[in-house]
Amino acid sequence: MALVLLGINHNTANVSMREQVAFPPEKMADAMQRVTALEHVREAVIVSTCNRTELYVDVDLGGPVVADADGTVISQDQGADPARLQSEQHKLLNWLSHYHGVDIAELSACSYFHWRDDVIRHLMRVACGLDSMVLGEPQILGQIKSAYAVAKELGVAKAELSRAFQEAFSIAKEVRTDTAIGENPVSVAYAAVTLAEQIFSDLGSLHALLIGAGHTIELVARHLTDRGVRSIVVANRTLQNAVKLGEKFGARGVLLSDIPEELEQADIVVSSTNSQLPLLGKGAVERAIKKRRHKPMLLVDLAVPRDIEPEVGQISDAYLYSVDDIRDVIEDNVKSRALAAEQASAIIERGVEEYLRHLRALNAVATLRAFREKADQTRQLELEKALKALEKGMPAEQVLEALARSITNKLIHAPSVQMKKASAEGREDLVRLTQELFELGE
Repeated sequence: MALVLLGINHNTANVSMREQVAFPPEKMADAMQRVTALEHVREAVIVSTCNRTELYVDVDLGGPVVADADGTVISQDQGADPARLQSEQHKLLNWLSHYHGVDIAELSACSYFHWRDDVIRHLMRVACGLDSMVLGEPQILGQIKSAYAVAKELGVAKAELSRAFQEAFSIAKEVRTDTAIGENPVSVAYAAVTLAEQIFSDLGSLHALLIGAGHTIELVARHLTDRGVRSIVVANRTLQNAVKLGEKFGARGVLLSDIPEELEQADIVVSSTNSQLPLLGKGAVERAIKKRRHKPMLLVDLAVPRDIEPEVGQISDAYLYSVDDIRDVIEDNVKSRALAAEQASAIIERGVEEYLRHLRALNAVATLRAFREKADQTRQLELEKALKALEKGMPAEQVLEALARSITNKLIHAPSVQMKKASAEGREDLVRLTQELFELGE
């Protein structure tokens, strides 16, 4: 088996490309099942957020397999030639391109491909928030856990990926516990509110319209409330969820259909939903701005795909920012986490080495099993001979001595032949290894 990863993120692709290859929650199960239907693919986990889409896949690259008693594969030689890896990369690219109807050349230009230890290293970095737009942000760990839980429930995340993801979760916990990466919380939501502070001098007197009722919008509401904003409206497709979230912050809950009426009062609009189509168009914002007598309006679109049409940015007095536009705001808030990131990287490298050490130990299982089976066969054959000798009336002491001598000779014959051959060929490393293996000393 071999772990491979194909992905795009905020460092390699703009928001337009990322929203084209994003997997909405309702399609995630179907997508994972389709990936595992590909040739050579045994397991798969798809991680899809506003800043990344990544396919974690376990593929069969050939080589000896080690399995548990119930037949579950636990390890396999992960050697692979470049041509085979390139073939697997193209296969995944082609699948992703076809699934979303995206040009494969454009997708290839902004994607990355890892395999084996680079996969687990990347996964750990993502889980710890080191590969996020907001360094150290904690939300990504929950998103990865959710993706893994879906794959596990579907039965498409088995031994290899389960081992990798559980190790990544363990390292993420250690990083959060032993470093300051999670201190002074910084998130996309925090950055959006910081941006509002830079544009408006007094947030307390403003009206905010929040579109969506998920975790990101809840964080935005909390940060706005902490900065004195008291007039907040939460709009959502499900009124019950909007009202429930609104109650936490003294806000009103409305339906998405009520947005046009609420928009003319909104100084700040922040949107983050899973909608596949824009919820707010240029016409609606133009009408609201006109009714506001051109009083400035800040719109922050944190969704991928985008909730607000890009053309809204062309309107005078409407200031539209996407997740990519707030990058500079974020960078100012993460400088203090640089040292913690270095410490986290050191923990991750130890985690990768431990993971690889465990895999190497599993790869020895096949050899140890074959060695034990061969010894058992020798024991059984020699025992049968000894029993027959006893039946013929040979003295027990003589039979036992012959049994011990025969088993010893049979077990050491092949190693002795190979050691003599290695010594004759000048392979002193094998001789030294045998001394270490059997604790023979000098």
